[in-house]
Amino acid sequence: MKNILAMIAIGATVLVSCGKSDKQVALEKEQAIAKYKDSIKLDSFKRAEIDAEKRRVEERHHAELAAARRSNATSYSAGSTVTTSSAGVTTTQAKKKGWSDAAKGTAIGAGVGALGGILIDKNNARGAIIGGLAGAGAGYAIGRAEDRKSGRVQKKQ
Repeated sequence: MKNILAMIAIGATVLVSCGKSDKQVALEKEQAIAKYKDSIKLDSFKRAEIDAEKRRVEERHHAELAAARRSNATSYSAGSTVTTSSAGVTTTQAKKKGWSDAAKGTAIGAGVGALGGILIDKNNARGAIIGGLAGAGAGYAIGRAEDRKSGRVQKKQ
């Protein structure tokens, strides 16, 4: 009984001593405020950079449009289309071609899963089918996540 009470007392002492002091709490608040102020400064700097980049792009497109009007050309740089409107110049990026990460993941996962299924299961056909399906599902999930990270696929809202 004495041992149990001693253990409880030691545990309570450790828990109380692990608490933050008022000085630590105040210091953490000051650091958080400083971090917030720095992020605001960084955001305004980034906005200024983005605005400058937009102006450079618009100037470049205006120059391209002027050159195109002079030469009556209708095509521009590969991969993007430039259109004019009363609001200004609008650019649209061409869609990416080739296999998406989800498609690559599905194909690779199916192949690896089928091979694993053949090696694991005594009945080769059944093992290949089950392993291929499981691998394809896992590969698709991983590839789809990569597509979301790269911006090829947007999350549903």
